Amino acid sequence: MIISILLGVVMFGMGLATKLEDFKVVFSRPKDIAIGCAAQYTVMPALAWVLARLFNLDEALTVGVILVGCCPGGTASNVMTYLAKGDLALSVGMTGVSTLLSPILTPALTLLLAGKTVEVDAAGMFVGILWVVILPIALGCAAKRFFPKATGRIVRFMPIVSSAAIAIILALVVSANFSRLATGGLAVVAVVVLHNGCGLAIGYLLAAALRLAEPKRRALAIEVGMQNSGLAASLAAAHFAAYPMAAVPGAIFSVWHNVSGAIVARRFAQAQ
Repeated sequence: MIISILLGVVMFGMGLATKLEDFKVVFSRPKDIAIGCAAQYTVMPALAWVLARLFNLDEALTVGVILVGCCPGGTASNVMTYLAKGDLALSVGMTGVSTLLSPILTPALTLLLAGKTVEVDAAGMFVGILWVVILPIALGCAAKRFFPKATGRIVRFMPIVSSAAIAIILALVVSANFSRLATGGLAVVAVVVLHNGCGLAIGYLLAAALRLAEPKRRALAIEVGMQNSGLAASLAAAHFAAYPMAAVPGAIFSVWHNVSGAIVARRFAQAQ
């Protein structure tokens, strides 16, 4: 429950920071957004399934990795795209659209990829994402619309609050599974690193194959490779309680993708 509340705080902050201008790109460049979201919801879920099989992960870790792959992009990708001198408008638009699609696509893809080995409550996940992601974002947008002065003072502190909330989520998940991580953590760390790295690479190569401009390639690479892994950890804790280790891949991904994202963004910026 506490993990869902903390993630809701992060999503509320996302709502406060959202502007109507952020969605103009959806209507002005629908092809770019469609390409990005299609890559988001095909590349990462497929990579998750393949890597889990290649490393012969157990049921709990497999569903955790698949959850990460089936989640939308996170707000950290927008920061990394900015640092990489990529197409920030495209990145923000992709994050917004993939997040709005997540109540349907995340449960459906999880059911498709993991439903044969574990029981997946797709309807429960749908409702959970509405409560934990969509509702807080909507409340944040409404608060910004109707209480601009108050939210104007709050929004500057939200990045710190969001970072603290994610850190607490990580601490809760890792502390609850520390003994299990000590014995089987190396394989899942390797899967997470490969999952993220392959997502970044495939996202870039796909954009290059489609002859997109360099800023768009950078945005697509980062948006595909970086996930809302806090959501994955929250969904695992709420809907796969019988598999405590299912929350671990999301926790590890939350740490690693910020490290790899910063490295990739720096390399892109230097190549400018």
